[in-house]
Amino acid sequence: MTDIADRLVDQVMTAKTASRPLMIRGGGSKTFLGRAAAGETLDMSGHSGVVDYSPSELVITARAGTRIADVRRILDEQSQMLPFEPPEFEGRATLGGALAANTSGPARPWRGSVRDALLGTRIINGKGEHLRFGGVVMKNVAGYDLSRAQCGAMGSLGVITELSIRVIPKPELETTLVQECNEATAINKMIELCRQPRPLSAVCWTGGRLYLRLSGAEQAVASTIGYWGGELLERAADFWRLIQEQTHEFFDGDMPLWRLSVKPSAPPLGNDAPVLLDWGGALRWVRAESSLTAMERYAVSAQGQASLYRHGDRNGEVYHRLSPPLRALHQRLKAALDPDGIFNPGRLYSWL
Repeated sequence: MTDIADRLVDQVMTAKTASRPLMIRGGGSKTFLGRAAAGETLDMSGHSGVVDYSPSELVITARAGTRIADVRRILDEQSQMLPFEPPEFEGRATLGGALAANTSGPARPWRGSVRDALLGTRIINGKGEHLRFGGVVMKNVAGYDLSRAQCGAMGSLGVITELSIRVIPKPELETTLVQECNEATAINKMIELCRQPRPLSAVCWTGGRLYLRLSGAEQAVASTIGYWGGELLERAADFWRLIQEQTHEFFDGDMPLWRLSVKPSAPPLGNDAPVLLDWGGALRWVRAESSLTAMERYAVSAQGQASLYRHGDRNGEVYHRLSPPLRALHQRLKAALDPDGIFNPGRLYSWL
């Protein structure tokens, strides 16, 4: 366990005085995300360690540079887990990075996102103030929820130094059913099955196969297997690990990878681009040489958003463009927390 908060505050103050941008970096596992940007590295990897863990209260508090793999090992000892299943990216991903990049795994629609599990944070703002937001218990938040505002902000709103996160018990039993079908049929099946009161914890379609993960009490899982049918997947945990870590063969290669967050009932994209459906159809990965404008057009028609997740041109905009009111809100929040614009400038949007 290492607390280097004072050193981080000093570096922020030095950068503020010199009007020098800072690029916040944890384990360096998600440098491919966002726009190309530059600045002096603010290394969070040394600010690590679990500050408090109360298994009976289902809460863990850790410094932002703590690696997710280390947190998982600690929780494993108590048969508990992070509900949002963040990718570990070869063991380099950190808790702070998971919050900043808004990364959640296959269980997102059923167990919630990192934002849903977050109880509180500590943050260094652009004035060098080390502030605390939220707490370590579940309760309503009065006023602006600045802890959750960090989710997906890509470090543009401050330096996350500490997080308190809700954890959950591991399920008694977990298994996966596989059914053969095409994309359009899979979308319809996903909608139908997700509406049923069954112990689903992940639904994915790729390569002409629909994968249904069941997690929970043994009786509930066994009953669903008998009712739905399908082939039981051997080494199911390995498959979901590939999806969670984005190491499934679908993610191989240099073709631009688009991330579409849409309504589950949205129709297929309608071209020959390779597609992987996750989150019961609400998350769609697409490999295609396309433009942000074209992908946004489809996403908007499906009541969602598009982003260029990996590869492709990182100098232009890569996240779904915002309406003028939302853009103005982002700029006001940035001005309040980082008035000199030193934190990850341009990483999220060119104008932020």
